Amino acid sequence: MSHEISTTGPFPSRRRTPLTLLAIVSAAGAVALALVWLIVAVVVPLVSESKCAGVEFRTAVKASPLASRPRIGGASGLAGEVRSALRGDTPAVYCNDFADPYVLRVGDTYYAYSTNTEHRRVPVLTSDGLFGTGRRSEALARLAPWSSPGRVWAPSVLVRPGGFVMYYSTRAPDPDRQCLSRAVGSNPKGPFVDNSAAPLVCPKDGAIDASPFVDADGRAVLIWKHAAPGMTGIVAQQLTPDGLGLVGPRRLLLRADQPWEGGNVEGPSMVAHAGRYYLFYSGNDFATANYAIGYATCETPFGPCRKAPGPWLGSSADAKGPGGQEVFSDSAGRLWLALHAWIRGHVGYPGGARNLFVLPLTFVDGVPVA
Repeated sequence: MSHEISTTGPFPSRRRTPLTLLAIVSAAGAVALALVWLIVAVVVPLVSESKCAGVEFRTAVKASPLASRPRIGGASGLAGEVRSALRGDTPAVYCNDFADPYVLRVGDTYYAYSTNTEHRRVPVLTSDGLFGTGRRSEALARLAPWSSPGRVWAPSVLVRPGGFVMYYSTRAPDPDRQCLSRAVGSNPKGPFVDNSAAPLVCPKDGAIDASPFVDADGRAVLIWKHAAPGMTGIVAQQLTPDGLGLVGPRRLLLRADQPWEGGNVEGPSMVAHAGRYYLFYSGNDFATANYAIGYATCETPFGPCRKAPGPWLGSSADAKGPGGQEVFSDSAGRLWLALHAWIRGHVGYPGGARNLFVLPLTFVDGVPVA
């Protein structure tokens, strides 16, 4: 009688084939990758952004909420959609130091630029990659040869037929003051290069916060804070077609003449709406809760301008010292206001950070609301 065990009976050996093992390993790898993606792309950003949750701004009239905010600062891709759904509607875009923001839209892509940080001359914020989180990189490859590093403030970018022109304020020597310069690039992400032999604008007491505006007739105008005897305040001057120079007379648009401004007006940004020109600006000391946003209406980009009583947008319980504002539009033509603010009572450096927020901007009976 044979005592061999049959391998073909009712209970055959269940050996796993190489294909079965490969399928198990592949499935386990996919689960692990999905878990890593969930943690890195969703959980960690939400935790880091939690300090900006619930922040609201004080305006006289609140704008109606819009369907979706522009995809800036880590709101793109599947990960961005998941985070936005979990976070809910919030004006917070980048819960990190991102002072004096300027947002440029090229097609359906948004690029946000800010004042220098410890490691970057001009940070540019984009959303890309597998995790779709906000990522800062260097936009300005080289400072002007006449300048020195350390104070590169409030960049802005103008689209020209030949590429892109960046305006920024930087340190000028003898005497030490801030002056305006320009750099050129073929890509909005950079690198921008400044090969200028001298400043674009450099008055006795300095110039900062250059902001370009393009009128309906195609004329490009540069608006900035100017400090010189007899002309201190917000000024405007026409740009050359290539955006690299200035032509025509320089016009003074606004002076600091309202009590809330504390003797200082800066950070201009102009937008045209319904046949009128609106000039938004910041006033007072940026490192305090007194910093705020005002606006004026102008007959032309070169004035005359009339201020509304202010401030228009000031500190709230959660957001202090809002300012550095810039107006931009989305692909549907809707207007938005990018700005920075200190949060949770941490006002000023080194303890605080000027976080990036975006508010919908509309007009009710000719009055801007956000």
